[in-house]
Amino acid sequence: MAQLTNRAKILAQKPLTFWESLYLPAIFKGMAITFGHMFKKKPTINYPEQKRPFSSVFRGLHVLNRDEAGRENCTACGLCAVACPAEAITMEAAERQPGEENLYREEKYAAKYEINMLRCIFCGLCEEACPKDAIYLSETFAPSDFTRKGFIYGKENLLIPHPVMEKEKFEMARGQREQQIKNK
Repeated sequence: MAQLTNRAKILAQKPLTFWESLYLPAIFKGMAITFGHMFKKKPTINYPEQKRPFSSVFRGLHVLNRDEAGRENCTACGLCAVACPAEAITMEAAERQPGEENLYREEKYAAKYEINMLRCIFCGLCEEACPKDAIYLSETFAPSDFTRKGFIYGKENLLIPHPVMEKEKFEMARGQREQQIKNK
């Protein structure tokens, strides 16, 4: 038999000792490891009843923000769509009409704002690119769905609840991350 390299090692197998041939020390060693794990804290949680705390850097579902008066922050500048490496964000801008001052902060607003969650990689670049703090990634998981259309979130799905009319829902949607940012 021809060898291709000189790396071959010849293994020397020693005969087993009496205790090794009984396998009892190995069995007792394995049982000691098993019993040691039985009395440690379990890493699993009972999900619906208990919820695991989020990491401080967790990025969840996108939220379009409003100001304290309930007006939309987004000015449809398009920086979030340009910054998105997955090209998951599409938007169309529109001009604010007379009488809509209580709906939009600026003269320009996003008439259509969609995020394709199947493409989104939750990188947070859209949040960093936004000069008006109009979009942020919340502490909510993206829910599952059976159709592709269910993963394309429009403006009505992304917009945070009204802070004056739905105060409890607004505070819950804001989450703890927004409070931590304000405290810094």
